[in-house]
This record gives sequence, C-alpha cells and structure tokens, in this order.
Amino acid sequence: MRYLLDTHTFIWKIADTGKIPAKVLAATENPDNEVFLSSVSLWEIAIKTRRKKLDLGGVNNEELIGLAEKMGIQTLSLMPQEAVTYGNLTEDTHFDPFDRMLIWQAISRKMVLVSGDSEFSRFKKDGLRLLWK
Repeated sequence: MRYLLDTHTFIWKIADTGKIPAKVLAATENPDNEVFLSSVSLWEIAIKTRRKKLDLGGVNNEELIGLAEKMGIQTLSLMPQEAVTYGNLTEDTHFDPFDRMLIWQAISRKMVLVSGDSEFSRFKKDGLRLLWK
C-alpha cells in the first residue's frame, strides 16, 4: 500500500506518536508499505514555524527531510499536472490550500491519505481513500 501523510500526521510521528492510532502506526511502519511526505507539507510547516504558529520542539526545518528518511518516509514533489488540475476537486467546503493539495495528490496518485481530519471524508466522492480510525 502507498500512504501519503497529512502534515499533522508527520509532525506527530516525529513529536508525539501517542496521538496516532495504533492501526495507523502499524500501517505506516510496516516495511511492506510505502510512506510519503509531500513537499506541500514541508512548505506548510515552513510557513507555520516562520509565523510562530508551530513549534517543532527544537527540530530545525532543514532537519525534517533527514528525519523523514530515517523513518523510511519518502518525499514527494508536487507535479505541475497536479497543480493545474487541483481545481478538479468537487467539494467546495474545505478551503485550506495545503489540505486540498494533499487530498488532490492522494487522489491523483492513487494513494491513501493518512489523516485524522474528519473534514477530509467529504472528498471520498472524488476518490479519496483515508486511513485513520
């Protein structure tokens, strides 16, 4: 299985795994599965730490890629085709651009999005598959 981590899921994996359900930890730590972190999440983290809306507990933003690699998480770039087709999502109730792009990347790449955000289930009609509970 191919999993794409939501931003909060990645942050919790590096800072507080107690917030992640056991089922999710098992799936994302299973060596038979591929786990990805989008550059979109890294961008979101950089913006939020710069604005002091997020504290990584002493972890420097530049260390995040190395931490992900040590955990067996691969980084995923945003493809131009994903950027230009982002508007194809039919749901117009969730307006966070980072969340919407992660949702679209998961749908476009046929990945399972790992997120505890209950709002994301609205995008199942667009083909989104979720893992959390």
